[in-house]
Amino acid sequence: MPPDTAAAPSVEYIKPANVGDLPPFEATPDMIRQTAAAAPDRIAVKCEGRAITWGDFDRRLNRVARALAASGLRQGDKIAVLAINSIEYLEVFMGALRAGVCVVPLSTMGAVDALEGMLDDSDSRMFFLGRQFLDLVAPAEGRLNKLVPDGRIAFDFTRAGWTGYEAWVGAQSDAPFHADIDPEDDFNIIYSSGTTGLPKGILHSHRMRSLMRDRLAAFDFAPDTISLVSTPLYSNTTIAGMLPTIQHGGTVVLMKKFDVVQFLELAQAEHATHAMLVPVQYQRLLAHPDFDRYDLSSFKMKLSTSAPLRAQTKADCLKRWPGRLVEIYGLTEGGGSCTLEANLHPGKLHTVGQPGLGCVMKIIDEAGNELPRGEIGEIVGRAAMMMKGYYKQAAKTRELFWHDKDGLMYFRSGDMGRFDADGFLELLDRRKDMIISGGFNVYPADIEVLLLKHPDVIDVAVIGIPSDQWGESPLALVVRRDGAAADAAAILAWANGQLGKTQRLVGVEFRDSLPRSTIGKIMKRELRAPFWEGRGSRI
Repeated sequence: MPPDTAAAPSVEYIKPANVGDLPPFEATPDMIRQTAAAAPDRIAVKCEGRAITWGDFDRRLNRVARALAASGLRQGDKIAVLAINSIEYLEVFMGALRAGVCVVPLSTMGAVDALEGMLDDSDSRMFFLGRQFLDLVAPAEGRLNKLVPDGRIAFDFTRAGWTGYEAWVGAQSDAPFHADIDPEDDFNIIYSSGTTGLPKGILHSHRMRSLMRDRLAAFDFAPDTISLVSTPLYSNTTIAGMLPTIQHGGTVVLMKKFDVVQFLELAQAEHATHAMLVPVQYQRLLAHPDFDRYDLSSFKMKLSTSAPLRAQTKADCLKRWPGRLVEIYGLTEGGGSCTLEANLHPGKLHTVGQPGLGCVMKIIDEAGNELPRGEIGEIVGRAAMMMKGYYKQAAKTRELFWHDKDGLMYFRSGDMGRFDADGFLELLDRRKDMIISGGFNVYPADIEVLLLKHPDVIDVAVIGIPSDQWGESPLALVVRRDGAAADAAAILAWANGQLGKTQRLVGVEFRDSLPRSTIGKIMKRELRAPFWEGRGSRI
């Protein structure tokens, strides 16, 4: 009899899944070092008119690693970064890895309490900050007690108690720095949400990240890759698209912020070969009236992830944008993924493809029984690329487990779907009612908890409704107390004044009551239906 989740052994972190033959381990910092030695004059990173060669980039990483060591950090320690995309941000990220230090990139969309909670939960010893977020951090500045004495580093501002980045890094030698990195050493912690409350920290290992070079080589990453990066560096989407470029010795072109015209201009001028985009970016780019005037013939590969890319958008992209289009479905936690080669399977654009290299995907029912093709259930997956676990949350990590009849462990996705007769995955409703807005996860429960604190609100459901700009946006359906004075505009303003940017509601609508099942669960599918009729399966 297979073990169940409750009977799973009480381990702190997950051991790597033995799925397929794994290549010999090579740490990402060593890959960078090799490229710098072989091609020191090749451009490594560009950002807003600045460029740095691989030789210079490698030497800057040595300085960062030495500065971290001089500040008292050791292998396994954590640093947090809150800033917009820049060459300096990437230097800190990769330089910390060279020192054996784990990086915690924080969402720039977070609220104060969430950011403070993540800094504390991650045990970060140093904090690197951009000036755009100083006001956001200032209320919690005096409570960051886990930082080392000189642990506040300012990228681009001057303030008492903060050390300027250039002064901090420039004081160090650029002589080679080497740390012996074990495959299971911590690489990064990515928090599952950065808005309100305390999200789960997803802990990745060096082995998991190093495998990306080999697993994504089929997507034409090579030394001549020019990857246009337009999503923020705190996002797993960004890391998944950018890291193979670095590991193969290509060139990363960083955008500080996504802009349709700037993206098209850069893609043309830099002869971009690769881009990892979220669906709403594809929608905005293809909808621009001048899209077809730009020369995008250099593109070899366009990747899409983070949310389902609509079939009509895929078809439009295939028709008008040169190069391959691949959609990737998976979890930040890892544990299996699917890929759709849209160019090769134009009849499967309504799916997210087939299990990727080294991945095993299954569908299970509510009782945990495996289902045959064609049956709808929860998607579970297993692969070599799996997180170590939720940081310091072994119990929550075990909630993710499902074991097959042979006792092999899979990750539960929380998503519903089915495999068609050809083995392509059709992604259906989300089990947890998550909203994906602009490529970012928005959890309705966080917003509902806040709304229920309003004195005039007695019941609420937050659902995702269609948005041409963001893909989906949160809408609150509210039941008011008898005699309540607040109108919809007042409640909307009250809530949005406390929510993170990606959480902000597009509206508040009143209901006399909310539909519930016999066990009292709000039937959100029924609430969504009127908004999504004729738009696909999101209802």
